[in-house]
Amino acid sequence: MTSIGDEIGLRSCPSTGSRLAHEYTIDGIEQSPHITGTDGIVLPPIPPTDCGWEAWLTLAGCSLIQAPIWGFPLAFGVFEEYYSTHEGEIKGSRSTIAVIGTTATGILYLSSPITFAVLTRWPRLSRWFGPIGLTTIACGLLMSSFATTVKQLIATQGVICALGSGLLYAPTTLYLDDWFVRHKGLAYGIMSAGKSVAGIVLPFAMSGSLERFGSKITLRAWTVAIVVLTAPLLYFLRPRTPSSQLVAVRHIDLGFLRLSSFWMLQTGNILQSLGYFLPSAYLSSYAVGEIGLSSMIGTLLTAILNATSVPGSIIIGTLNDYCPVTNVILFSTIGSSLAVFLFWGFSSQMGLITIFAITYGFFGGGFSSTWSGIVIELKAEYPALDTGLVFGLLAGGRGIGNVISGPLSAVLFTNNDWLRNGKSWGYNTEYGPMIIFTGVTALLGSWGALMLMSAKRRSPRPYKKYP
Repeated sequence: MTSIGDEIGLRSCPSTGSRLAHEYTIDGIEQSPHITGTDGIVLPPIPPTDCGWEAWLTLAGCSLIQAPIWGFPLAFGVFEEYYSTHEGEIKGSRSTIAVIGTTATGILYLSSPITFAVLTRWPRLSRWFGPIGLTTIACGLLMSSFATTVKQLIATQGVICALGSGLLYAPTTLYLDDWFVRHKGLAYGIMSAGKSVAGIVLPFAMSGSLERFGSKITLRAWTVAIVVLTAPLLYFLRPRTPSSQLVAVRHIDLGFLRLSSFWMLQTGNILQSLGYFLPSAYLSSYAVGEIGLSSMIGTLLTAILNATSVPGSIIIGTLNDYCPVTNVILFSTIGSSLAVFLFWGFSSQMGLITIFAITYGFFGGGFSSTWSGIVIELKAEYPALDTGLVFGLLAGGRGIGNVISGPLSAVLFTNNDWLRNGKSWGYNTEYGPMIIFTGVTALLGSWGALMLMSAKRRSPRPYKKYP
């Protein structure tokens, strides 16, 4: 089966030129703008894709809802520092405290294939996933405010909150996939930018609240804030196709798993994710420990990295609507790898490390926006593709890299002066192996694109967005 937007009422604006406003199709058969139900009642027409206030309000809502979904994982570095320096509040070593953040992000990513598959199979469950997810997040945060040990925080913040975020993430992403077809890349890019904006604002807000009020009040205040922010969004966010017109159970076509192009692009996605999280996790400590900058500057550099990923996500996402995804992936991976090798590797002062934060944030931070291009590419090759399910699998692939990068980063540290060349470059610090690893994995992110380009040259076919 195709995605819901293709299966029922794929109807675009006249301005796109793809289909007249008064026409749409069901299973490829042109229909009138009204559907007659089994009881003979004429159902209202389904809104068009890619335009109209409903589509753009859905995009705005899906962007805003990234804050409660990704807010805590993105701001966890602030909590980690607080828990480590206020030993009386939480019992546990600093190394075990770090497990809370990696567990939360890992579960959120790795649960995506399951949640997306469930909603693809049973579309009507979308209306329940959001409220259940929000309730689970609120309960996890509230319980964590009473925690006294690291194990309790891992269970509440790391597991319960992450499971709730996964339940909230899946339906809102599928709503966006349903509302946008021709401008899918732009839509996903803006939604990803919403996540980056949360990564800029929340760490500063959480840091100030923790210093003034402590962790218990901060967590309770954040619980109230996400409920107040998210509950109205869940009321207004809904699929383009009304629930009454959705089938109770849909067949999931897994034929795309036989496509070599899917595995090529997924492999590149996993390879890139192995090193993607390392700069955001260690940039601040590198700036403070190796360059001698203040902790405030270190936090500011992380904020700059997140800030530049906002235009990076939007621009790279938009490119997917007009260019082959292979070119877009190369644009992102080559740019981010050069940023690592040239600017982080040779950095010894604030100027060069700032340039690294700007360039890596733009090119590397926008890599996940290529997922919409991957979906478009695979959809052209396999028209029955369930686009939402593939998006969930790509998120799961990134989760694999996230889980592996945590323990791997500890192995990559070496003694100072491991190159022993007398230079004060980043390569010559204990971060040297990590810098090289990050640059190499960023470059390996282009592996799938290069393999796909090579396959197309051997068996050329015209590039097209949709069949």
